[in-house]
Amino acid sequence: MSEQLIVGTIGRAHGIRGQVAVRPRTDSIEERFAPGAVLQAGDRTLTVASFNLQQGRLVVAFAGVADRSAAELLRGLDLVVEGIPDTIGEDEYHDSELVGLVAVDPGGARLGEVTAVHHNPSQDLLVLRTDAGERMVPFVMELVPEVDVPGGRLVVNPIPGLLTEVPDED
Repeated sequence: MSEQLIVGTIGRAHGIRGQVAVRPRTDSIEERFAPGAVLQAGDRTLTVASFNLQQGRLVVAFAGVADRSAAELLRGLDLVVEGIPDTIGEDEYHDSELVGLVAVDPGGARLGEVTAVHHNPSQDLLVLRTDAGERMVPFVMELVPEVDVPGGRLVVNPIPGLLTEVPDED
């Protein structure tokens, strides 16, 4: 059985030759965006022509996307591949395994639900839907010491200000 894996989200057009900025959602940029890689974007199949990193931002050119107007039509689409690699390191998780997990505090009280994972150069962020709105939690051992995928939950150490708005000091 094949599972879909989101490897990036297309942002704005970059330049006039059809390139787009992509927010990567994979640690395997060189593999997933290698020339010739085939990705799904909505109802379109896109083939990577080239990619490069410009000032820390992933810029991708797709075959058949020749100008800025064509590139803008792709904006906001998720880039999807079929299947998840069999090999994964210990204490590593695919986004699809984390999304939907219930976040609880160390005592077991419900804090929210993971709705997305953002991959940044410095660290990954879990997006939690909480009663106070959407909150971002750095996906580091100190804040997320336990992930129980089969149990459908993860533990978050809710340090002050992490999941609630910090009140203004007068």
